[in-house]
Amino acid sequence: MASEHRFHIPVMGTGHSIDTPIRVAPYGIDSVMSVVDDLLVEKIRKYYAEAYNLPFTSIPRSAEDGRARRITAYLNTVEEVVRTKFDEIRNQPFFTDNEKTKYFEMLPDTAQIKQLWKQLLEMAPSPDRDELEKQITSMMEPGSIDINIMAKVDRLLNDTEGRPLSNEFSDANAAIRGFAKSNLRSSVILSAGFNPRLYGYMAEFRDFYRDTTGELKKKIVLKVSDFRSALIQGKFLAKKGLEIAEFRIESGLNCGGHAFASDGELLPVILKEFKDKKEQLKETFLPMVTSFYETMGWEYPESAKEEQPLVTVQGGIGTYGENQRLFEEYDMDKTGWASPFLLVPEATPIDEPTLEQLKNAGEDDLYLSGASPLGIPFNNLRRSGSERWTKARINTDKPGSPCPKGFLQFNTEFTKDAICTASTQYILLKLDSIQHSDMDEAEKERQKKIVFEKTCLCDHLGNGALIALGILREDRGPQSICPGPNLAWFNRIYTLREMIDHIYGRGKSLVPSHRPHMFAKEMAMYVDYLKDLIQKTDFSDVKAAKQIQRIRKNLEGSIEYCMEIARSKAYADENLSSILETAQKSMDQLAEMFESDPAMA
Repeated sequence: MASEHRFHIPVMGTGHSIDTPIRVAPYGIDSVMSVVDDLLVEKIRKYYAEAYNLPFTSIPRSAEDGRARRITAYLNTVEEVVRTKFDEIRNQPFFTDNEKTKYFEMLPDTAQIKQLWKQLLEMAPSPDRDELEKQITSMMEPGSIDINIMAKVDRLLNDTEGRPLSNEFSDANAAIRGFAKSNLRSSVILSAGFNPRLYGYMAEFRDFYRDTTGELKKKIVLKVSDFRSALIQGKFLAKKGLEIAEFRIESGLNCGGHAFASDGELLPVILKEFKDKKEQLKETFLPMVTSFYETMGWEYPESAKEEQPLVTVQGGIGTYGENQRLFEEYDMDKTGWASPFLLVPEATPIDEPTLEQLKNAGEDDLYLSGASPLGIPFNNLRRSGSERWTKARINTDKPGSPCPKGFLQFNTEFTKDAICTASTQYILLKLDSIQHSDMDEAEKERQKKIVFEKTCLCDHLGNGALIALGILREDRGPQSICPGPNLAWFNRIYTLREMIDHIYGRGKSLVPSHRPHMFAKEMAMYVDYLKDLIQKTDFSDVKAAKQIQRIRKNLEGSIEYCMEIARSKAYADENLSSILETAQKSMDQLAEMFESDPAMA
């Protein structure tokens, strides 16, 4: 049964939603956790096994197929803990101020089960009321325990003798195997690019195909940046009979974590294309899927032919009005709210010092950085424990990280075996290369600054959760966190109920009325992004120059569309005037940018 809630909590780094399903799934709320760090996963599994008196046998780092086994073991533990907590709630009585009441109060008012619950509260004791109590209780469901796999974070590893392991033991394949072998009936969210090797490997697991009842035990969700990407990846999977249950659209820049910028197309333009072509998704993929089933001699259920892939959106949503626009104007099936939940301890494990920083963070404290070893812009928090630790290391003889986990080892600039650009080994080699280059001193300093900005995300993104759970001492673990810019407008600790009431427009808004609209914020971020890109671009490179012009054209078209939105009727708590103001300013900035340099005109 699908969740009655109309939102989900997306993944937030490796650590900050690592146990979110345990915290919120018992209340019927869907959420996503990362399994990229199987070593972190093992520590969290031990913590919850001890807390709930579950059996625990360590799966050491050196164990055969250890990564997949650690992930399977953790997911099964989470499933068991969620089921235990959910059953406790479900078995509580009605007509009492308890967790069961909280479960129903947090549901959207439009949910059928909530309407029945309200009806129940009005009834006098009777056999009919007793029967309705049983009916409503049987309808209660926990939220989905979903996982995220960054498709391109996919190292090929060597065995203990230094010999390459087969493809099935790559990081992403091992993670998908860990999920496929778990007891979960949930979804895997595939993000960060197209990985044919991973997608092909998924076809080896029967749980990704419909069973005899027509159900999918394991569902596939694709996080996409545009409609074209959805079609390309969807076709590749459909040819193998693999269905996309949901396309999860995310703003290219106005989000948390890694930022994958589009070619200047803003979110509302992308959403409009999905709305206009929604039927095309089903029409394109279904014949490929059914053909595969026929080839395999499997029966494809008639009922499934009526199902439509869900289309959802996330990235920078901050008010009930913005949320409603996404539903009413763009026909979204659900929305994702991430960063605001970093200030909800009932939902996310954040260490106290970082929580205090997040409460007080302004717009200047939340920025798009070059901290990621992947070379992808990364949303960051100024003066985090990780940033302070990284800067302190610069002045030692061993700048950078000792690279204790190695999940982001992809660089072979100086070595035969891939290493991480945040590692001490790489940084020392790179600094020596810069020093002996023929660059002028100013350029050398600029290059060094880029090198020193890289941070050990593998380790640091998980430390906050370990500290919050009492597993790690604060002084032993620099904390990194990756909130989106939207967090600047949330400025205190919130209860789970407060945040959900905010999402559903129940009560006073948690953000001030002058907060810029999510579309306005994204627009301003793309103008800044283009300005920075121009400064780094060599316009003698024809391909690079054409990309700049393409981004400019798409951005100008998107801004004009945003102006149309600004002139429409506003939903509650929706600051449309900020869109118009930002659009006019952005157009002026673009004109100035391109007029100032004849090479760009």
